[in-house]
Amino acid sequence: MTVKKKKIAWGITGSGDKIVETVNIMRELREKYKEEFDIRIYVSKAGDQVLKYYGLFKELEVEFDRTWVEVNANAPFLAGQIQLGQFELMLIAPATSNTVAKISLRIADSLLPNAAIMGQKAGTPIYILPSDFEEGVTVTKLPDGRDLELTIRKEDVEHVKKLANMDINILKTPEEIYDVFKKHAKK
Repeated sequence: MTVKKKKIAWGITGSGDKIVETVNIMRELREKYKEEFDIRIYVSKAGDQVLKYYGLFKELEVEFDRTWVEVNANAPFLAGQIQLGQFELMLIAPATSNTVAKISLRIADSLLPNAAIMGQKAGTPIYILPSDFEEGVTVTKLPDGRDLELTIRKEDVEHVKKLANMDINILKTPEEIYDVFKKHAKK
């Protein structure tokens, strides 16, 4: 008897911050839970550029069975699949401040915000790892290893807080993804 795997929609946006750590964790989790979860990757247009910039796109295509790049807000048809309950959960990691703002303001004009909004309406658990969750200065790594200092503004943090108040699960670090998988694994 073949056990049907639970599907996870992993959305990748144009954030370079924490992308390497997130990809490494997702590789580990794919291997650990390969009998239980089918991880499907949905990449925004900007995410496509960032993954290529970091040299990660081809690796993800090879290592994960299914990878799609956004054509428009409904292609691939992720929102419909999520609304119909075909996914155990949706994870957007990492998420740009643009994606976070669109979801908090209910702007569904691109693939990942559209899918998250529709999933939330249908009761699908949504987990988001925002790149900008705390006001102040943060340092991220560029593909060549150099540091890049960024200032996170209160407006971006306010959108993250708004999502948390909308029952969207906010992750502060990539390591929290381990707990998401543990929570949704067989009891």
